[in-house]
Amino acid sequence: MKKISIYGKAAVLLSVAGTLVAQAQSVRETARELVPKVQPALSAESAPAGASTPGPSRTIGWEQLIPAGWDPYKDLKALNLDKLKDNDPKAEEALKKMRQMWDNAPINPLILGESVRLPGYVVPLEDLAAGIKEFLLVPYFGACVHSPPPPANQIVHVLLDKPVKNLGLMDVVWVSGPLSATKTDSHMGVASYRIDGKAVTPYSEKK
Repeated sequence: MKKISIYGKAAVLLSVAGTLVAQAQSVRETARELVPKVQPALSAESAPAGASTPGPSRTIGWEQLIPAGWDPYKDLKALNLDKLKDNDPKAEEALKKMRQMWDNAPINPLILGESVRLPGYVVPLEDLAAGIKEFLLVPYFGACVHSPPPPANQIVHVLLDKPVKNLGLMDVVWVSGPLSATKTDSHMGVASYRIDGKAVTPYSEKK
C-alpha cells in the first residue's frame, strides 16, 4: 500500500463527494453526501528516490494548482440540506451548478510555464501495445474511476514524449515536465492543466 499524507486545507479542497451518483437515491440524500469528505492528497515534500529529470524541475503539490480564494463548495454552502425534501429541485440545481463549476475550475496562472514535478495516481486514457503515452494524473486513489472526477484544476492531462510500459491504473508516480493551461475534456474527466511529460518515475517518500 502506498503511503499518503494529508495536506489540511488542500485535502479538503481536493475531496470529491458523490456528485450525480446512484439514481436510486433521492436528490436530498445525494446532496447530503456532497458535504466535504477529506481525501488525502499525495505528499510532494520529498523527491523521487534515485530519479533524475532533464533540467531543473520545481516540486509542487496539488494545492498549488488551486488559485487563492477559490471555493469548490460555494453552491452547496447556500443549501440547508436537512430542510430539503426528497427530489427538491433546489438541490438538483445546486448539484448541476457544482459539477459545472468543477468542470470549469479556474487555474493558478502563477505556476504556468514552469517545469514542475508533481506526484499523483495514473488514470490511463489509452491502452497500446507499446505502452501508455497519455493519461490523467489525479491527487488521490479512485478519482475519476471509483468516485466522480474532482475539480478540473485537480486533474492534469499528461502527454509523454514516448510510451511507457508497465504503467497501469492507479499506479503512483512522479511526473516531470512543463505545465500549461491546456484544457482537456476526456471520457474520464475534465483537466484544466497539461504536463508534457519528460520523465515518469515511481512515487516514494523519504523514510
